[in-house]
Amino acid sequence: MLTGKQKRFLRSQAHHLQPIFQIGKGGVNVAMNTQIAEALEKRELIKVSLLQNTDEVADEAALEIAQATNSEVVQVIGRVIVLYKASSKEKYQRLTQQLKLL
Repeated sequence: MLTGKQKRFLRSQAHHLQPIFQIGKGGVNVAMNTQIAEALEKRELIKVSLLQNTDEVADEAALEIAQATNSEVVQVIGRVIVLYKASSKEKYQRLTQQLKLL
């Protein structure tokens, strides 16, 4: 579980990121969750955007993805979801190392 201070740090890091996944009319599915999990393993922090044509609600989609990928929702702002998961590989743990210092 992330502390408030850690979430603030992650939000500041995510500010400059572009969404790398888009949820469209297909909604959240298993294949997408698998791809998101792989991206989180390498990047630790990603943004997912909901397109206009989706029936998904941002908060619900965020929780669904977080549960499926075992990640944490850092922020949901409008139609953009910010997710964080510590990488299991040390070479990708850039953010995890900084979070431990907070």
